[in-house]
Amino acid sequence: MRNQGVGSWAARRARMAPDRVALIHEGRQHTYGEVAARANALAHRLAGLGVRRGDRVAHLGPNQPGFLDALFATGLLGAVFVPLNTRLAAPELDYIIGDCGARVLLWTPGCEATVARLRADARAVPLGEAGGTDGGTTGGTTGGTAGGAAGGAAGGAAGGPVDVDVTDAETCMIMYTSGTTGRPKGAMLTHANIAWNCVNLLIDVDLASDEVTLVSAPMFHVAALNQTVLPTFLKGGTCVLTGGFDPEATLDLIAAYRVTCLFGVPAMFAAIARSPRFGTADLGSVRSLLCGGAPVPEPLIAAYQRRGLTFLQGYGMTECSPGALFLRAPESVRKAGSAGTPVFFGDVRVTTPDGGDAGPGETGEILVRGPTVMAGYWGAPAETRAVLGDDGWLRTGDLAVTDTDGFVYVRDRVKDMIISGGENVYPAEVEAALLAHPAVAECAVVGVPDARWGEVGRAFVVPAAAVEAAELLAFLDGRIARYKIPKSVVFAETLPRTASGKVVKARLRAPVPDRRNP
Repeated sequence: MRNQGVGSWAARRARMAPDRVALIHEGRQHTYGEVAARANALAHRLAGLGVRRGDRVAHLGPNQPGFLDALFATGLLGAVFVPLNTRLAAPELDYIIGDCGARVLLWTPGCEATVARLRADARAVPLGEAGGTDGGTTGGTTGGTAGGAAGGAAGGAAGGPVDVDVTDAETCMIMYTSGTTGRPKGAMLTHANIAWNCVNLLIDVDLASDEVTLVSAPMFHVAALNQTVLPTFLKGGTCVLTGGFDPEATLDLIAAYRVTCLFGVPAMFAAIARSPRFGTADLGSVRSLLCGGAPVPEPLIAAYQRRGLTFLQGYGMTECSPGALFLRAPESVRKAGSAGTPVFFGDVRVTTPDGGDAGPGETGEILVRGPTVMAGYWGAPAETRAVLGDDGWLRTGDLAVTDTDGFVYVRDRVKDMIISGGENVYPAEVEAALLAHPAVAECAVVGVPDARWGEVGRAFVVPAAAVEAAELLAFLDGRIARYKIPKSVVFAETLPRTASGKVVKARLRAPVPDRRNP
């Protein structure tokens, strides 16, 4: 097999165990052989649409078998997979599709209304639930030329095995992450980045060939895809895919399928723990609880420990595929609240502003180096240089301290990012959207604690004219994703600023009087 990339993984696993169940979705089982066959067929279809090595193929859809069919099919051709966040508004999706120059947009049932509003220049191809296409196109324009023999582009006879000589140094996917300037940046993850991340995960978590992994976090995020689905796939286990998260349904699925492993952000695990069934639910099959996306509150850790379950938490980011730190099972109680120590194939430093190593208890910035660090940001050399220096260290912009044993505790974010329910929300983007309203003279958005989501946005607005909070929030609906819309608005005469004019957001995060709206 010439293809050394992620696209070949379905075929490689199928030749080992074609009849083993790879995926379960809505009660239907899909074997490794079926996934490989569908990916191969879709690769021929994409080649017939003009997709070649290096072309970008975007995908819009929830957790379904078709998502993985699209990933593997794209990789079989040496093309680049671009998963899109289904929660984004149409203008946000248009920007991403245009920025990466996607030749084709694959979309699944349920996304019709969004696709109809897109203006990006990409051929929109509808997929069935399990990755098959109906041969038609819809939405957007017909950018990209459909000509060309599928067999010639795919490296084999039409309908035969697709085997392009893809190397592990080539870009496998572009995953977009929000930026402080209000525009998302596309992190280029190579096939090697993803493979090494899977190796690190398999070293830290004893996944087995009989693993049953519940995947309810969206696969268009790097943690669900690269930390759970692909490692389980490598081991030959089974992934149970759900279209969304529901705490009661999660408890039902764990019992029904004897789930052994599940990933979630703290807000998801907190919702499960609040269920009146949590204390008596059948959780006996669970071996691993993987948690990330935000610091895990110690009371939540204790709630699961009382059920005999241990959180395996860590720290990472899209730019490092994502794993950088991991708190392993033997230390999970003794070092509860820590993000752990560096993954096996990777290094982490906590540095002071002058570039030196911070001492125990001294706050510094987290730097990461290793084979999982991205190749750079798509089409953004200046932004790449800002975080990836000549020394190979990724500057994360996150602050942490280490203890005397070398365990890292994430403390704050240099950037003012809000993590709401595991979703990254950058205030600059929300502020830009608010300032488009004629009644807003100035504004600032900060994160405030929330029992359900961990953090939510709060907007401080200096009005230029009379306006109600509800009007401002409604104005944002459709312009930015709903999870980015602040949950409250505070009107103010001025915003606190430094002598240089920078808003002092620490003062805005302090409790406010009851004049808050709504």
